[in-house]
Amino acid sequence: MMTTRSMPPGTAMKRIPYGLADYGRMRQDNSYYVDKTRFIPLLEAQPYFLFLIRPRRFGKSLWLSVLQHYYDINRKADFAALFSGTYIGDHPTAERNSYLTMFLNFALVNPELDKVAASFEDNGRAVVEDFLIRYQPYFDAEQTRMILALPTLEAQLRRIFFHAEREKLKVYLLIDEYDNFANTILATAGQQAYHDLTHGHGFFRHFFNLLKGATGGQISGLGRLMITGVSPITLDDVSSGFNIGKNLSLSPLVPEMIGFTEDEVRTMLTYYHEVGALPLAVDACLALMGEWYNHYHFERRATTPMFNSDMVLYFVSQVIDQQRLPDEMIDQNVRIDYTKLRHLMMVEKQLNGNFSQLRTIINSGEVLASVNTSFPLSRLHERDNFISLLYYFGLLTFAGEESGQTQLRIPNQTIKELMYSYLRDGLQDADIFRLDLVRLGNLLAGMAYRGEWQAFFAFITGEIQKQTSVRDYLNGEKMIQGFLLAYLNIAHFFLTWSEKELGGGFVDFYLEPFLARYPDMRYGYLIELKYIPRSEFNATHLTEKVAEAEAQLARYADDARLQPVAGKVALKKLAFVYSGWELVYQQEWSPEK
Repeated sequence: MMTTRSMPPGTAMKRIPYGLADYGRMRQDNSYYVDKTRFIPLLEAQPYFLFLIRPRRFGKSLWLSVLQHYYDINRKADFAALFSGTYIGDHPTAERNSYLTMFLNFALVNPELDKVAASFEDNGRAVVEDFLIRYQPYFDAEQTRMILALPTLEAQLRRIFFHAEREKLKVYLLIDEYDNFANTILATAGQQAYHDLTHGHGFFRHFFNLLKGATGGQISGLGRLMITGVSPITLDDVSSGFNIGKNLSLSPLVPEMIGFTEDEVRTMLTYYHEVGALPLAVDACLALMGEWYNHYHFERRATTPMFNSDMVLYFVSQVIDQQRLPDEMIDQNVRIDYTKLRHLMMVEKQLNGNFSQLRTIINSGEVLASVNTSFPLSRLHERDNFISLLYYFGLLTFAGEESGQTQLRIPNQTIKELMYSYLRDGLQDADIFRLDLVRLGNLLAGMAYRGEWQAFFAFITGEIQKQTSVRDYLNGEKMIQGFLLAYLNIAHFFLTWSEKELGGGFVDFYLEPFLARYPDMRYGYLIELKYIPRSEFNATHLTEKVAEAEAQLARYADDARLQPVAGKVALKKLAFVYSGWELVYQQEWSPEK
């Protein structure tokens, strides 16, 4: 359900709340809001202490802000202004506006090792001070003075929870990005620094011990708790898993609570189109956004795919501002956030087993694995744990079942591009292979606009000959296929499909022209790649492989699904044969040959 209604004459167009996670400000500033409040009663019916993992920039912070505004006892008089036109505004629960709310955002903690403990304390104590000011009627002056005089955040919170229990008050604690600074420390300072933070006498571990104690027993002053983050690792390390409440991350109850459904995106696009702000057709925008931002499933049997909300708002904002498609389909903020994950594939400047797992997944686009709800960092090297982490980060998503196993798949073009960049960055960081990506981008433009495919592959082949370290990496057909995919995706000229079903088979590469963004492009490509081990290479094998590749290209080219594209551009069909790391045959195939 949308809160947006038809706009009366003279009413200002709703703002696009890109980057805004303050629900109250959204309502005050007449921002567009996709109504998710129907999930509030569902959450109330769950245990009191909840944990939710969703990928970066997916709307978690806004959801916590909605809860804070709904439950805050100080906002009773503002309820109609805040929630009119929403589901919960028409169907309020008995618990509305009945809590003292406290919001801790751990993204504000400075992750520098020599500052992290003090920053954690300073941020937490500032929140406590604000809490006591906002709820002054419930704490007398002496109680407030005594709490603020305590030397640590842990001591202050303990005293607040004792007071709440004694006075029959209810505290709702909301913790956003609980693992933010811990993940940054892991990425920048390494595993030992992370271990010191989350184990033994680490202050972060003590903090979660306090939360566990506040949910019952002697302290028992915490009425409700909701924690959000991007992975279960830190919580497992600091508390051996979320053993004080319910982990909703894989629950079938709330798979649509975070992110946008297709209907919600269509309604948004229709609104901005009808008020004259969106210059492009709604269906065209929706189809394009679907390729780049859609297809996340947050429950094994979920049938409704979800769009990344940040990416949707970025796209709509860019189209309205520029009155055309964005120059970049991927929000730079999303790209920067996901770059932080590179550390998962490196140990002491050497690629680890996780890199091999990622490379295998990228080659096939999917994988069969279990998604584990809890695991510590020390067990991240285990296959299913690493793949589970890729799921939680949004790099993989549920895609059904096969042979009784859970199938996971790369959800969209945005994530494909990010994962290809991990391969390139991993090879460069480990000093295995470096390329002039600006030059390579120019060569890709030559492929797209002038059909000059030879120059692109000649450049890569020449660099392999000069940079011998990469040769051991190119030790099979799949390795070469993944290697080429990584470098064919440094620019947006093509939507690159690997193993796409065409003509009764699966083409190795289909470089689909991105005509929505580059309508004057002139060429697309079907590429079939064959491989002969160096020990088996001879003229007869080469002839057989070439004939096999050409026969497959002929079948692929006849697929009716290619005709709309083939009617607009020249679709070149290329056959390549590698022996070891060497490109021993390259030729454009055509029916006239």
